[in-house]
Amino acid sequence: MSARDPLLPNALIVARREYVERVRSRLFHASTVLLAALAVLVAFAPLFIRIIDQGTVTRVAVVADSPELSKRTIAVLDSILNGSLAGTGNPRAPFVVAPSDDQAGTMFDLGNGLLDAAIVARRGDAGRLSFQFHVGQTIGDDRLQQLSIGAFGVAVLDYSANNPNGAFQMPDVELLRASVSGGSSAPLAAADYAGRRILGIVFVFIIFLTIVIYGMWVAAGVVTEKTSRVMELMISAASARQLVVGKVVGIGLAGLTQYATILVAAIVALALEDRVAHLLLGPANSLTPSFSGVSVGLLLLYGAYFVLGFTLYALVYAAAGSLVSRAEDLQVLALPLSLVAIGGYLLSIGALTGGSSWIIRLASYVPFWSPFVMLPRLTVGRVEAWEVVLSFGLLVATIGVTYLVAVRIYAAGVLLYGQRPGLRALAAAARGAR
Repeated sequence: MSARDPLLPNALIVARREYVERVRSRLFHASTVLLAALAVLVAFAPLFIRIIDQGTVTRVAVVADSPELSKRTIAVLDSILNGSLAGTGNPRAPFVVAPSDDQAGTMFDLGNGLLDAAIVARRGDAGRLSFQFHVGQTIGDDRLQQLSIGAFGVAVLDYSANNPNGAFQMPDVELLRASVSGGSSAPLAAADYAGRRILGIVFVFIIFLTIVIYGMWVAAGVVTEKTSRVMELMISAASARQLVVGKVVGIGLAGLTQYATILVAAIVALALEDRVAHLLLGPANSLTPSFSGVSVGLLLLYGAYFVLGFTLYALVYAAAGSLVSRAEDLQVLALPLSLVAIGGYLLSIGALTGGSSWIIRLASYVPFWSPFVMLPRLTVGRVEAWEVVLSFGLLVATIGVTYLVAVRIYAAGVLLYGQRPGLRALAAAARGAR
């Protein structure tokens, strides 16, 4: 490109035209309403989970160093935790407390979700009781506190039965739980845990949907301009890089406008969430600290991955659209790009549900997948700072290389008519561009 070919002025003109055209379209309005409604539903997800959780049963296994201690622990816990339903076998009882003589097997069941908690009760040499609470991520703070109160009740009744004249000894209580965001081992409410994963799924879904929709808009816009021969006038008035940058920026700003609208709807819903919880569940059920996965840092990272991911795919879609002359032919090139995006989306679901396998970790560094996979990993708190830096670095570098290639292909492709797209045409266009 010549030094007398400034990028900014014409690119801004193109960007403004593309932005106005997109935000005025019916598809933009319809998709914004649907995504905003989805964001509101997600914001109220902890409330829905709290309502559902009221009817769930917490399964607890008790492992004790003596049959007598096991029997007493179960009886007291059942009485305190289930109240009038204790010992009735009523399926509506909130806790099911059962004995176990196999600690290893109990820990295995806990890890596989067959149990919600396991209590290991031991009596020390001086008669002091100790309780180890092994809990999974499925149990909330409210029921964990109930278990702690139950353990204190066991200690009180054990003291009155065995040593009424001695000094009362507070039980030693130890909580063992899988780490949560940032490596902390603090208790995590069930609503927070589920809400964090729902948040990650919705973030990825919005990124996926936006990249596919707006990427196709970029490609379809190029094809429409070629079909109507408007491209011949545009390419004579502006350079290829001005047109490419203008389209990506204009349509990208339309996407950011939609994102801001959705974010406002979600924030308003979050602000009203606690009041709605008070109305439906009573003043004792506060949801102010719930949905802790929402934070300024996470939203900024979501915005950054949204911008970078869209930019990368939009550049590829722009180059692909320049190689075809009919909308029907666009599907031939759009399908592989959609499959790549779908692959990233499926991997992101694995990041939320399957943990941190090497495939998930590797995918979070691959530029075409990192906008999908890294965000769920950040949501569930399994990412080191250097991993985020590496992911961003690779993504930015790939965007730079893709930009250079996309501009060359666009410059040659927009004037090609009647040729079927293919790898040879793609390579020839890149080599022949000036």
